[in-house]
Amino acid sequence: MGAYLFAHFKEKTTPDGEQLYFGVSKDGFNWEKVNNGDPILESHLGEQGVRDFTITRKKDNTFVILATDLAIARNFKDKYENNWNKVNREGSKYLSKWESKDLVNWSEQELVKVVDDNYGCAWAPDIIFDEEAGDYMVHWSSRYPGDSDNFMAIYYAKTKDFKTYTEPKQLCNKCDTGIIDSNIVYENGYYYRFLKSDFNPEHIILERGTSLTGKYERMPAFDEEMDKLEQGQYEAPTCYKLPDGSWCVMLDFYGCEKEKQGYVPFVAKDISTGRFVRSDKEFSFPYGFKHGTVMEITDEEYDRIKKHYPNR
Repeated sequence: MGAYLFAHFKEKTTPDGEQLYFGVSKDGFNWEKVNNGDPILESHLGEQGVRDFTITRKKDNTFVILATDLAIARNFKDKYENNWNKVNREGSKYLSKWESKDLVNWSEQELVKVVDDNYGCAWAPDIIFDEEAGDYMVHWSSRYPGDSDNFMAIYYAKTKDFKTYTEPKQLCNKCDTGIIDSNIVYENGYYYRFLKSDFNPEHIILERGTSLTGKYERMPAFDEEMDKLEQGQYEAPTCYKLPDGSWCVMLDFYGCEKEKQGYVPFVAKDISTGRFVRSDKEFSFPYGFKHGTVMEITDEEYDRIKKHYPNR
């Protein structure tokens, strides 16, 4: 049957929130905490905080986690002077990385520098396998040059082994506003690209293309559903296929106090229509998962995670 793993962080005012947490699910709808809701991995390098996780299964059946190297709880007040623009421009150029063969034994944390010092912070990485090129594309949000007023855009680098990376290139931008938090999935010859648009519109948008780095077209049915929501309150999309063949995109709701923040699900019976309908009542969470990625796992992997990280 299979199951699902959600790699995420928690929105808290203390540094323990900005670490790696796992949630698991047998059906993609009802989520369970792992390790009693305590961190699975903690950052001891860079800013000593990690956010915005992506996890992928490589073709050799090993796993890679990448995350933003950023500790808002630890550094926002003093280092960044309570200023998000300062974070954007001066934040870390590195991503944190861990690897595993079994999802329970993890390599030592590494820092991967994906942009040079002319860029701003490297935010919210995501990983997609390039079906045409046969390698992996790591894509993230950044500002270039970092000290400019240019809009945030999406950049990418290619890798075969997650050890060496190509020079960063721009994947996409939006001429009238910044875009962040890219998530891309592949289905039946199309890449579906979710992005957070800062303005015009002030919500998540969905585009579709036949080439990973080529031209994409906006999907208006997705806009119609997003227009029903309060604007400027959702970010960090993560999309995955449900057991019945439909698709779910989780959107991270941040328009409230920290303790009530977390993901909201939207379901499309057919991803090719782009129509994702809000489906809160069908899903349950043990607490507020923040900016992460959902990945399909096997029943054996689910059991191994539950056994290795038991709840008290």
